[in-house]
Amino acid sequence: MTALRSFVADLLAHEGAIVDAVEPDGLDVMAPDSLRERYAWPELVRFGFGSSTAPGTIPIGLENDWLERLGDLLGERGRIAERQLAAPREPASPSSPERQIEAALELPNAVWRLKGVEPSWCRCLLLAFRYTAISDEKRAGLVWLGFNCTTNAVLDEEIVARLRDQLADATEWRQAEPESVADAGAPWPADRICGRSKPLLDRAIRADLEPFLAAMRRRLDRDRQRVHAYHDDLRRTAQQKLAALEQAKPKKVDDKAAAAISRERLRIATIEREYAAKLDDLKNNYALAVTVEFVQALVLIAPVQRYSLLIKRRKGERT
Repeated sequence: MTALRSFVADLLAHEGAIVDAVEPDGLDVMAPDSLRERYAWPELVRFGFGSSTAPGTIPIGLENDWLERLGDLLGERGRIAERQLAAPREPASPSSPERQIEAALELPNAVWRLKGVEPSWCRCLLLAFRYTAISDEKRAGLVWLGFNCTTNAVLDEEIVARLRDQLADATEWRQAEPESVADAGAPWPADRICGRSKPLLDRAIRADLEPFLAAMRRRLDRDRQRVHAYHDDLRRTAQQKLAALEQAKPKKVDDKAAAAISRERLRIATIEREYAAKLDDLKNNYALAVTVEFVQALVLIAPVQRYSLLIKRRKGERT
């Protein structure tokens, strides 16, 4: 809970509170009037972040009510940030750039020649989205997308995951320098980000939800078969009884026999209507609603090695 305690301490201090960490897992807070009025806290309150807390301590965990309070305090802050990763003091030149290019570049109708390698900067865009899928059960998750805005490339999931792990351990964060920003290229406009993100986001969420959807389809088939078997048995019994009544009726049908036949026909119609209604209930119960919410964007100015190639074809060449 150390990370959560540090986050809460920073957030409350930003709101004007005086905070003091109490080991091993406590936090003393002298809250300002705005926080005391909003959350009915005393002027001096102690929060606990461990599995067990002392008497008089308010426990804080990852429950929905505390997440809502922290989200309310955070507001829109932290949605978008731009940071620059520290470049190596002595950037090492790639040992075999030709081999790297051969593995990444496929030019069946052209030849290429490496003109040079130089350290440079690129602009990466990391986007986080939260989705919530509600059917007979509920699923929620986070989806990350990554783009190299300098080369217009989509970062695959493995690179995004590795990059996030590196960012979590990064200690040298700093504001982006104007020279690095200019070398990394212009940022993408909003409409371009939306156009590139929507199909990737749709595919990523569908892939993430596929195990949940498969389990839901199995439950739907099981319930549909159960409903069908139950009503089919009722209908078959009623049809057999109706057939027996119609075969046994005298030439001159009396009122009692006619009422019994009419009753069984009404029973069959009622069973069919009930069966259709149960299928509609299953359809509504298993209907899937997915909502997607933008969570956070990080513009990352990162050091790279930039390769310049001369590509030659029969009708011309370009760099």
